[in-house]
Amino acid sequence: MNLKSLLKHFAPLTAALALGVGLAVTPAFANEGGAVDHAPINPGDQASLQRGARNFVNYCLNCHSAAYMRYSRMTEIGLTEEQIKANLIFTGQKVGETMAVAMDRADGKAWFGAPPPDLSVESRVRGADWLYTYLRGFYQDESRPTGWNNIAFPNVGMPHVLYQLQGVQKLVEEKAAGEGGEVHHRLELVKPGQLSPEEFDRFTADLVNYMVWMGEPVRAARVQIGVVVMFFLVLAFFLTLALKKEFWKDIH
Repeated sequence: MNLKSLLKHFAPLTAALALGVGLAVTPAFANEGGAVDHAPINPGDQASLQRGARNFVNYCLNCHSAAYMRYSRMTEIGLTEEQIKANLIFTGQKVGETMAVAMDRADGKAWFGAPPPDLSVESRVRGADWLYTYLRGFYQDESRPTGWNNIAFPNVGMPHVLYQLQGVQKLVEEKAAGEGGEVHHRLELVKPGQLSPEEFDRFTADLVNYMVWMGEPVRAARVQIGVVVMFFLVLAFFLTLALKKEFWKDIH
């Protein structure tokens, strides 16, 4: 069997593997409210991950837990245990413990209509782009119990915990010209917050960057191992092919 025949023989398997890899690396997300914005994140940026960890602990961990994440794993983004204790743990927990939350689930259900979900792997469920759009997509809506709604998650039960930083937005409807024109929605900032829109976008991107890393802390190492394994398999393929030719060269 020559090389061309061998490659043709394994073509279906190669296609199946390629499809499997594509499905594995494509994040799934629920897009309840329409189009999403691209999240400008870089999981290799340790400074961004550290800022995101700070943002997560200060603004998310009050209500949401991260029960599958230990504080000690933050040493993998360049923080020391002393820095974690001094700056990221406020509940007396130990560095080796998981990121639990003091809120009782029954209280959460009574206040918000449902207990706030655990955020350990939320980025793997929703995707970075959805999270980035959601966190920036709150607008004032007096018809909602909390006074807030969200363009990515209509009728959301969560209040806008970052409104002091972002400010207050309102939903604006714009109808395209012509009879039966399509209606588009956009958000307009009507009351500035403590951060400028650019600063808030960066704040949100850092937070999403950390959540993506938290959802799969070993991803970078897994990708590196995968590259090495694929290189080894390619090398082994050609070595095996060469051995086959050597063993069968006198047999016709």
